[in-house]
Amino acid sequence: AVGDASKRLAALITNILKLNKLENQQIFPESKPYDLSEQLCECLLEFETQWEKKNIEIETDMDDGIIINADSELMSLVWSNLFSNALKFTDEGGTVTVSAKRKDGAAVVAVSDTGCGIDSETGRHIFDKFYQSDTSHAARGNGLGLALVKRVIDITGSDISVESEVGRGSTFTVKIPERNK
Repeated sequence: AVGDASKRLAALITNILKLNKLENQQIFPESKPYDLSEQLCECLLEFETQWEKKNIEIETDMDDGIIINADSELMSLVWSNLFSNALKFTDEGGTVTVSAKRKDGAAVVAVSDTGCGIDSETGRHIFDKFYQSDTSHAARGNGLGLALVKRVIDITGSDISVESEVGRGSTFTVKIPERNK
């Protein structure tokens, strides 16, 4: 398990460095038009071994050819964190759903899981740095992922919200303006 621990530590350090960089505004988004649906599928496939190991069903409902004008590298951080969390907190045999739709001049991406869910108090703090709702889950993450996500969302002028029910699961919704197409 030493390998696991050092991997986790390396991931933590990488996340801290990324977050610091993002907080100090040294990152200027390089916005270019690209296919969001394609990016979501590619990102999701990187987690194939994880969902297969836990026998999690993946459902996708994506409009074709949603083109957004954004920094694809920064946005991929968002999807990776959201997918990773959804799979981490969903029990064996659960379901993770990813949808991407065009709505009122924006691209709306929703990542839902049938995981343990979060209470409203946690919901209020979930994007704060190092906030963890339940210390017994401490080994599963470092509490930085969603702070990182929130920072990227702010930098890119997007919007994120969460709806959750304890014991039923959570849905994270990201709205990205489909600007200057």
